[in-house]
Amino acid sequence: MTKRIFALLLAVVMLCACALTCFAAPADKEENVIQIKGYSYDKAKETLTLTVVNTSGKNIVNSVLVLDTNDKAVTLKDAAVNESGNTGAVLGGLKAGEQKDVIFKVAIADYNKFAEAKKMPVVNAFANYILETEEVYAQGSEESEQVLSIEYNDILKTETTSTTQAIMNFVKQTGFSKLASGWDTVIMVLVACLLLYLAIVKKFEPLLLLPIAFGMLLTNLIGAGVYHEELFAGGHIHWDMFSNGIPLANGTTEAPGLVDILYLGVKLGVYPCLIFIGVGAMTDFGPLIANPKSLLLGAAAQLGIFLTFLGVKEIFPLVISNLPELLDGTVLENLAASVGIIGGADGPTAIFVTSKLAPNFLGPIAVAAYSYMALVPVIQPPIMKLLTTKKERTIVMKTLRPVSKTEKILFPIVVTIFVAWLVPSAAPLVGSLMLGNLIKESGVCERLSKTVQNELMNIVTVFLGVSVGATATASTFLSPLTLCIIAMGIVAFGVGTAGGVLLAKFMNLFLKNKINPLIGSAGVSAVPMAARVSQKVGQDENPSNFLLMHAMGPNVAGVIGSAIAAGVLLALFA
Repeated sequence: MTKRIFALLLAVVMLCACALTCFAAPADKEENVIQIKGYSYDKAKETLTLTVVNTSGKNIVNSVLVLDTNDKAVTLKDAAVNESGNTGAVLGGLKAGEQKDVIFKVAIADYNKFAEAKKMPVVNAFANYILETEEVYAQGSEESEQVLSIEYNDILKTETTSTTQAIMNFVKQTGFSKLASGWDTVIMVLVACLLLYLAIVKKFEPLLLLPIAFGMLLTNLIGAGVYHEELFAGGHIHWDMFSNGIPLANGTTEAPGLVDILYLGVKLGVYPCLIFIGVGAMTDFGPLIANPKSLLLGAAAQLGIFLTFLGVKEIFPLVISNLPELLDGTVLENLAASVGIIGGADGPTAIFVTSKLAPNFLGPIAVAAYSYMALVPVIQPPIMKLLTTKKERTIVMKTLRPVSKTEKILFPIVVTIFVAWLVPSAAPLVGSLMLGNLIKESGVCERLSKTVQNELMNIVTVFLGVSVGATATASTFLSPLTLCIIAMGIVAFGVGTAGGVLLAKFMNLFLKNKINPLIGSAGVSAVPMAARVSQKVGQDENPSNFLLMHAMGPNVAGVIGSAIAAGVLLALFA
């Protein structure tokens, strides 16, 4: 029943669109050489804009729009004085079918006065008042030179014709009328719908993949205007456009969209840090404190970040012939660092680094990072089994010692001081992580702890996902470079998994109490999914073996390790 209703509604919408298009088609052929095709009044700037178009079918060498200067209340913005001493707008040459905008400076008080005097609709009445004595001078070839008068029936039409024009304007403003020239955005809409399917039906990291997919959907809907890349062109925030408006092709400006405002939180590095406060409040560093050796496993899992960085630098120039064009000003080392950080399996960290180093590729990298985080149970087990023997997978580890409250309180303080001195650029991420953990472990900020774990985390997740997804525009996403980014992302993830497992095997050569190498794979910071995978693979070999708490040590160490790795990359390339 639901499918039938949906199909019926879709059919009705399509029929209405076709009917409006047919109804809006002009019946009579335009005979005027130059015509006024549109007009608008901006009350904020007190300007009236007229759109003049050449409908003669021939190229006009020069044209001037002359204004009756007897009325001092109306002046041309950026006007020029012609040979007759009249104030006019020099339109210059007009090719066949070309249109240009003419802007009049009109005080809103005068605008309302003219409208009241004419006793007609505001725009129509005022347009008639201005244009009663205007002429357009158009110079053709040397053999013919003539003065052409504009007929203003295009503006002062009958009620029926005005309705038709209004419908035409409406149809032209719809996204349906622009789909033919925006096929790439249609593909992006389909990609967004696929990601929504994966988030909702397959439950692939739905908390972030769903808002990311919806942000991607919004930004690729033609005419929606929720996100403007030019505000952040060149990797910088153009604050002047936020205050003065975004320039459009017709000379007017447009206010920033909703996602433009939300994206400032990503660009300024606010959202990832707020997410880390929530992550810290939900993290128990007890297993890491009880078994400090697991910190090394978390560090080894960051091997994927740096090897992928080197791989991108060497491979991308070989496989992509037009790489400089696709990079669009982004330094290759910066992109390599952003792709490498995917190997840390930490979405907020990947977003934080990419927003600083390669903001043009934030969408593809964020989608790749969260997609691979969701695929941890699929990607990791084959690598873990390939690199370990059955005997190693059945190793039973000793129970961890209890950790005191004092140790849990001192840990975030000590780590923050040490990391901030070691890698200052990692201080925002690590400091936020440890702040959230200290709020929880102190036991004196229960209300704050609940807030950062729930309300704050949920709100920021929505803002972060939507704004990151909106950067995945067709021009950025639909390119060979995106495919290479996704491919190298899985390499980073696989190498990081292997690094933790191999280091655990190496450590066992010197340890009396052996480490189950499976917990090394949890060194990637997909908390707690990677630890659960270690537990599952271990129990498949030995049902009585419980590795979850042991795996949580490298898992939370991986969070710290990826943040430090991010700080190192930022220190080198930012």
